[in-house]
Amino acid sequence: MKSPLQLLFEAIDQVKDEQDLRSQVVPKIGEYFAAKRSGIFFFDRLPSLDSNLQKTLKVALSIEHNPLARYLVERHAPVHEALVTSPKVWTMICPRPDHWHVMAGPIVNRGQLAGVVGCTREQSMFAFDTQNLADLSAICLHLSVWAATVRFQHQPFKSDRLTSRELEIAELVALGRTNAQIGKEIWITENSVKQALKRMFRKLEVSSRAEMVAQLSATKYHLSSVKKNALLAEQ
Repeated sequence: MKSPLQLLFEAIDQVKDEQDLRSQVVPKIGEYFAAKRSGIFFFDRLPSLDSNLQKTLKVALSIEHNPLARYLVERHAPVHEALVTSPKVWTMICPRPDHWHVMAGPIVNRGQLAGVVGCTREQSMFAFDTQNLADLSAICLHLSVWAATVRFQHQPFKSDRLTSRELEIAELVALGRTNAQIGKEIWITENSVKQALKRMFRKLEVSSRAEMVAQLSATKYHLSSVKKNALLAEQ
């Protein structure tokens, strides 16, 4: 007889598109972890979301603001809030009562953090534990395989669209540099930086620096190898 976890693996393997993933798999994940809320989010959907949700996600996905996001970016491993901060600090970061306990895991594609699966519980519910993290790790592995073989099969690696100079600018933007500071650091004019950013936004299909960082910050530790490939391609 198959375990509930094995049945969940099979459900992931059988879905044909993202709509099926959300309607058929997400509820099963929520049920498996007895979560108040559960969901799956892919970063490349950020530009298509409504402005209010975009603002919320930009804060939630900020590696400076959210220690869970930073953990996912740095380790590509599941995490819950108790691993990275204290209850008091977490309530200041995320005051929502239905997010008292939060667990998130990575969906990885071609070395990039491509998305996140998350579950939340209320204060009256049990906190997530190490067994939950182990099970979520297995689920994330199957979701990553699904994403690579179904969802992203024909999609280009967006950071591959940038030149080595554009990747250099992206790294400096992620560090919080202004256009003037970037220009001074890489010996180009401030206007040249502005024009480069416009081109980068078009390539990455984003409309702001924040969206660009949200898309590329997950690959901060991958950008060096991408930049090397871009340099070779330009030679």
